[in-house]
Amino acid sequence: MPLISLSRPVGALPAALWRLWLLLDSPALLRWRWLLPLPFGLLTLGFGQDDNWDFRNYHLYAPFALVHGKVGLDLAPGAWQSYFNPTLDLLYYGLQSILPGPLAGLVMGLLHGVNALLLLAIARIVLASVPGTSSRRAPLLLTLAGCMGCAFFSQLGNSMGDNMTALCVLGALLIVLRHWQELLRADARSVALALLAGLLLGAGTGLKLTNAVYALALCLALLGGGGGLVAPLARAAGFGVGVLGGIALTAGHWYWRMWTQFGNPLFPQFNDLFKAPLAAPIGIGDTRWLPQGWTEKLLWPFVFALNPSRVTEIRMHLWLWPLLYLAFLALALVWWRARRDPAAPRWPEPVRLLLRFFVLAYLGWQLLFSIYRYLVPLELLAPLVLWLLVDRLLAPRLARRSVAALLVLAVLLALPTPHWGRAPWSRQAFSVDTPTWRQPEQVMVLTTQAPVGWYTAGFPAQVAFASVGGSFPGSPAYDERVRSMLRQRSGPYYLLLTSNRPDPARPASAARRQAAQAEDDAARAQAAPSLARLGWQLAPAGCEVRAAYIGRNHNPYQLCAIMPQ
Repeated sequence: MPLISLSRPVGALPAALWRLWLLLDSPALLRWRWLLPLPFGLLTLGFGQDDNWDFRNYHLYAPFALVHGKVGLDLAPGAWQSYFNPTLDLLYYGLQSILPGPLAGLVMGLLHGVNALLLLAIARIVLASVPGTSSRRAPLLLTLAGCMGCAFFSQLGNSMGDNMTALCVLGALLIVLRHWQELLRADARSVALALLAGLLLGAGTGLKLTNAVYALALCLALLGGGGGLVAPLARAAGFGVGVLGGIALTAGHWYWRMWTQFGNPLFPQFNDLFKAPLAAPIGIGDTRWLPQGWTEKLLWPFVFALNPSRVTEIRMHLWLWPLLYLAFLALALVWWRARRDPAAPRWPEPVRLLLRFFVLAYLGWQLLFSIYRYLVPLELLAPLVLWLLVDRLLAPRLARRSVAALLVLAVLLALPTPHWGRAPWSRQAFSVDTPTWRQPEQVMVLTTQAPVGWYTAGFPAQVAFASVGGSFPGSPAYDERVRSMLRQRSGPYYLLLTSNRPDPARPASAARRQAAQAEDDAARAQAAPSLARLGWQLAPAGCEVRAAYIGRNHNPYQLCAIMPQ
């Protein structure tokens, strides 16, 4: 049955819209599904150049440092995130290095749009297993609704990585769903398929560790679903081995580099376990987003829907999640009442597998992170899951109309989606005006702020950078390493700070220029104690303000001469 049961135009519904509605159920349209990523690439062009906080902090610095051999030369100019695995960021950095900015953005948007193809394939498999569902438009509409979610849409074409690694999560889930009948057997092919799915999701986990919750959830979901005693264990074990192999493929090189360089494969995280000398012996985790107490844990979707700042830094409308929560509660009640009724309808296993994965992944996310943008794979699946739940709870005709109304309402409430930072396009994605030195290998630049890591990609690769303030959990050995770096170079030595000077290409009032000067002065005063801790100070030569741009956004910086006290 179609998602909404209509047999003819209603009221003043334009004929063109009615023809489009019928076209969505056409077999011919399915052959054009490969064009689904194209709108997402075009939308990225409309949104502009990525200019988010993480991009300024480490998404540009980390791949630049890896490519130019600066991992051991610098010390944390992108704060503690400087040492995240940069493999995923190599793609965005490479595109920006070889293509004009808008074309690089278009490619990123197209790649993110591949999620729509995977989601459509998942929806078609799952809905084909539900009795009475014959519409071709239902999977497509649920796919489009999933792609309208705040987390996915806000990161479209940017460098944050959640949309890109969602490809690995949805890809692994698609493999499992498409080959479920084969996975029921405890044979070599079954284990190989589970291994392949695990390899893909493990690759995504290595690229971004937050995907570990999805790897664990799918592994546990594979333990259910029948096949006797041996088959579930075999497919879960094969999947788990694949996950480890995928992590080794995409992150093994980086973990080994961190181990040999610093003595901690996840440096500086989990340093309470590894005791790397350059970092404080503490674990690093952002726990401010987690629910507080059992009441919030039990009602978390309502809490963050009413107050999105509990799970995200930007304003989002997250009303789909309370709807899902209520639907799951209603389904649990129906199941409890019918648990001893042998005639009670049962979902086909693909649906049950999807729901097991969805619930387990959500619980893992809530327990470990509760940062909304890490929820991209589940957000993409959420409309499909809501459709399945309401379809079971209500009569088919009423269910499809109800879920369509709920999804339209949720999508309308979610739009317009905010973004994490954008800039008008320019041919060059970023540019940094730097001095010219005869011996850049003797130059040393200190930083005390974040995010400033992106500036380093505009300097000669031989220039050494070190952070001496901010969020890096340094140790006395860290400070001593910085002093040693300063001693080993003959200079000149600098302090790099952001500047608030207005763009000289645009008019600015005297009051605006005066306020910018005061803010720059305050930044230098705040940096002084960090310099003094190392025995250094600002030199009488003072500071010069230099231009830097992300897209056409002006982001100048101060380059201040420093000297020993």
